[in-house]
Amino acid sequence: MTESPIRRLNGMKASALPQRRTVAHFLPDNPVNGVSVHPRGENGVDDSSDSASTGSQMNGIEEPKRPTMSRKASSPMAPTFMVSAPGKVIVFGEHAVVHGKAAMAAAISLRSYLLVTTLSKSQRTITLNFRDLGLNHTWDIDTLPWDKFHDPSKKKFYYSLVTDLDPELVESLEPHLQGVSKGHPDRKTHIRSASAFLYLFLSLGSPQSPGAIYTLRSTIPIGAGLGSSASVCVCLSSALLLQIRTLAGPHPDQPPEEAETQIERINRWAFVGELCIHGNPSGVDNTVAAGGKAVIFRRYDYTKPPTVLPLPTFPELPLLLVDTRQARSTKTEVDKVGNLKSAHPIVTESILDAIDQVTCSAQRLIEDPNFEGISEETLAHFGTLIRINHGFLVSLGVSHPRLERIRELVDYADIGWTKLTGAGGGGCAITLLRPEAKAEVRQQLEDNFANEGFDKYEVTLGGDGVGVLYPAVLRNGTDEEGGEEIDQQKFEQAVGVEGIKRLVGVGEGWKYWQRATAH
Repeated sequence: MTESPIRRLNGMKASALPQRRTVAHFLPDNPVNGVSVHPRGENGVDDSSDSASTGSQMNGIEEPKRPTMSRKASSPMAPTFMVSAPGKVIVFGEHAVVHGKAAMAAAISLRSYLLVTTLSKSQRTITLNFRDLGLNHTWDIDTLPWDKFHDPSKKKFYYSLVTDLDPELVESLEPHLQGVSKGHPDRKTHIRSASAFLYLFLSLGSPQSPGAIYTLRSTIPIGAGLGSSASVCVCLSSALLLQIRTLAGPHPDQPPEEAETQIERINRWAFVGELCIHGNPSGVDNTVAAGGKAVIFRRYDYTKPPTVLPLPTFPELPLLLVDTRQARSTKTEVDKVGNLKSAHPIVTESILDAIDQVTCSAQRLIEDPNFEGISEETLAHFGTLIRINHGFLVSLGVSHPRLERIRELVDYADIGWTKLTGAGGGGCAITLLRPEAKAEVRQQLEDNFANEGFDKYEVTLGGDGVGVLYPAVLRNGTDEEGGEEIDQQKFEQAVGVEGIKRLVGVGEGWKYWQRATAH
């Protein structure tokens, strides 16, 4: 297969993708969302409920014309389904990346989960229920500003590349956000989340979209630099795209190029959600949440988009993620390094260059054609790079006594290699575990963390990206056959991180889009 030319996605560079393929294999053939779905039109092109009637550019490829879809007066209710996406950590290169150097970010097994429950035809409402945030709001579908979002000069389609928000569309949402979480202490956060949801719903849906409840639970700590908002946006994007039947769901025989197309489609719209929440996101968090594994990213010029390179061969690694529970300001820590560079430009630049070399060394290790996973030797190499990177960050002045205490406890137990992750000044530390670490030593370390007020999470680094459970039944069966159907009540009543993981965590039934892993 010849390689496609490079182009920009979500303001980032990535490899061009092929044309889209048929709708998800696990989706029913009966009409959904009031749309009569025909997997293939007469011209051999798959038809979708939100297709344009004219050709368009996708990934630099001219898409063929799509037939107009026939609307049905009624349709069966779609089954309840669930989507999930991971959080992320910066493995190498934080702070250096602000100054044009490379950084590496990877998925972690802490995830967000979104349950989508379709309502009966007579219930013309959508509800956003982010239980762990305390956000629960309902809108009347028929009163939403469809006329603005579907104006011919504004309308976007599922295959559109959107790199910024339309101010008029943002303004049209304001009346519909006024009633969200009035009097709640986190109202500002709630409004941003609701804004992202409505912008995506109105961009991808239609006035005929069915009523639904979107219930979110998350095991990702919020505000800890772990990509929680991007994880949520990937969940919303994938759920809405599935509802309008424009994704080919993951299946065993799925060609890598098809999976890549689906991942990028989800990623594009998740980036739009991130625009609503953050204003000027890098696009890195949503790229990791959508595709999983890891990415290398670099931004030479802040007037231009960053370059993002997926690392689909990144291995899964055992990790301790420890939250200091120490509040920190990213801006304050970034300013520290900026001031240090102004006062000591040569020394600071040499430290930033050294961090860049650490990141590049890790990248070379993973991209080596002979790399077949982590051996004891390569794990030690990777761990040493983690230790070195932390030392450089300490020299930049962005650590914190709580972070250093975590490192001291790990070093004393001699069970792994530790560094801060993210901006520093608090936040989280990561420890890559030695495989020979004894259970009793790990238990003593975990007891020490608890005694000193740290929150500890055992996670896997470099796991899967976005996944889907369709329908929302684990182990591919019914309750009578040994499976477990996940309904609204069970999902909302799950208690804490462990309760959510026990109920809906990775298991039989979940399917994940996989990036191509060829060297």
